[in-house]
Amino acid sequence: MRRAQETTASVPVVETAGYGDLPTGALGYLRRKIVALLRLVPEPVPGVRIRLTRLTDPTVTPPVIAQANVDLGDRILRVQVTADTAGEAADLLAARLRPRLERAAARHSPRRRAAEPSAGAAAPAGTAPVLRRKSYTLARRTVDEALAEMDELDYDFHLFTEVGSGQDCVLYHDVAGPRLAQLHPQPDRIAPHIAAVSVSSHPAPVLSLEQASHRLALSGLPFLFYRDRETDRGHLLYRRYDGNCGVVTPAG
Repeated sequence: MRRAQETTASVPVVETAGYGDLPTGALGYLRRKIVALLRLVPEPVPGVRIRLTRLTDPTVTPPVIAQANVDLGDRILRVQVTADTAGEAADLLAARLRPRLERAAARHSPRRRAAEPSAGAAAPAGTAPVLRRKSYTLARRTVDEALAEMDELDYDFHLFTEVGSGQDCVLYHDVAGPRLAQLHPQPDRIAPHIAAVSVSSHPAPVLSLEQASHRLALSGLPFLFYRDRETDRGHLLYRRYDGNCGVVTPAG
């Protein structure tokens, strides 16, 4: 195993680790590819962890795994790819990471921040208009699948149907890591998963859309997962960058 830790002006800490029979210079090539992409993010990046592994089991293909965890301060972007060679893995990892960094940069742009309420501002009274409504058949996913999908799409939260419990759930990033909220807390019925995910012990509140909008406005939180009073399904009301709201509802 090879480990290295470097500090630069723009990237305080870049940790790299290599495992298995890797070509000379493979880790350095991967590091340069990833660090070059950090210029897309206007704000300082607290740290980056890069891992490159070549598996020794000949029955496992592709044999090379490249991983990157980029700490953006308010979230961690996680990307993983597999390839036949270390060079291909580095190129593919950079290609996967680029659009996610671009979306993160857009989210933190001065124009967008100017439209968002400041963190210290008082929550607005009343209710915010619901300007966007999305309804679709919720995908049945394990927690691992939902987390991978959420990270791949760079979502802050993800509404889905958990396969073990059969419940509408929302997965989101908490300060301590990924967290799952169910309509009715039943952590023992969640399908087996690998990711370390905490489970909320609070049931989703039963609300109408108007009540949910009022509660979201008072709370100042970015979203509210609730059980709709009419459909008895899990709905997700979220705050848009312009201060208004959007709602995601299951179809059918």
